[in-house]
Amino acid sequence: MSAIKDDRFVRIVVEDNGPGIPENKRAAIFDRFYTERPKTEKFGTHSGLGLSISKQIVEAHSGRIWAENRHDRSGKIVGARFVVLLPGING
Repeated sequence: MSAIKDDRFVRIVVEDNGPGIPENKRAAIFDRFYTERPKTEKFGTHSGLGLSISKQIVEAHSGRIWAENRHDRSGKIVGARFVVLLPGING
C-alpha cells in the first residue's frame, strides 16, 4: 500500500498478487453482492459488499475509486491494483 499527497489530492494505492480482474468486470466488481469467488471456495465465503461499500464511502468524500490489472514486462497479469483518489485537505 502507498499513499501520496499533493496540494490537490491524496492518492492511495493497494496492490495484490492475485489472478487480476477480468477486463469486462472492472466496473461490475463495485456492484453490491458481486463476487468472483474461486471455484474451490464454498458459497458464502465472499459477500460481494466490500468494494461496493468502499465506493460509497469514497464517493461520499467527493473521491474516485477504480481497479486495474498489474502486468509484468511480458504483459502477463500479475495482480490487481485498487486506486483511491480523494480531494486533499489544505491546512
